[in-house]
Amino acid sequence: MNPRVLKRFTVLMFIAVLITGGSTLLYDSFFDRPAGDYETERGDILLSSGDYDDAMSYFNKALALSPNHRGALMGRALVFIQRDQCLEAVAELDYLIDWLTKNLPPEDPTGHGVLAAAYANRGIMLDRQGAYGDALADYIKALQVDEESVSGPGLVGKILYDPRPSTVRSRARYIYEQLQLPENQQLLSIPELDAKSRMHKP
Repeated sequence: MNPRVLKRFTVLMFIAVLITGGSTLLYDSFFDRPAGDYETERGDILLSSGDYDDAMSYFNKALALSPNHRGALMGRALVFIQRDQCLEAVAELDYLIDWLTKNLPPEDPTGHGVLAAAYANRGIMLDRQGAYGDALADYIKALQVDEESVSGPGLVGKILYDPRPSTVRSRARYIYEQLQLPENQQLLSIPELDAKSRMHKP
C-alpha cells in the first residue's frame, strides 16, 4: 500500500474521530440535558457571586421547565437563606424534603446528597430561630441520610478559609450536650459564630 495514501487515510480518520467526539460532547452538554439543568447551573453561578435576584430568576425558569427540579428548589432555598428570609427558606426546604422523601430512588446517591443538605440547611434555619430541638432532629437526619455530603469543606477550603469549620456533626453534638444541662446553664446561641454557619449545597 502506498505510504502517502495510508498517511492521508490515518489523518482523515483522526479528524473524523475528533469531529464525532466533539459533536457528541457538544450534544450531550447542551441538547440532551434534563429540563431545567442549564437554568439551575446559571442560577448557581449567580448565587455564588451574590447576584440573588438574577439567581432566583434562573431557578424560577428551571422550575417552569421542570416543576420539581431538586437543584432549582435547593437554589431557591439558598437564595432565601442568603436574604435572611427564614420562613420562606424553611417552607422551600419543607417542600423539597417532602418531595424527595416520597420520590427519591434508593440507588440515587446525588439525590441523597441533596436530601441530606436540605435537612442540614433546614436545621441551620431552625437553629437560628431558637428551635434547637427541631434543629437537632434535622442535623441527625442529615447525618443519617448522607453524612459525607454535609461533612464540611475539604482540605483546600479549610486551608483557605477556616481550619476548624463547624460541621453538622459538631453542631448536633453541641446542641445535644447543651440540652442535657439545666435551662439556666445552657448556652445555645453565640450570634457572631452562628452567623457564620455554612450553608450546604450539594
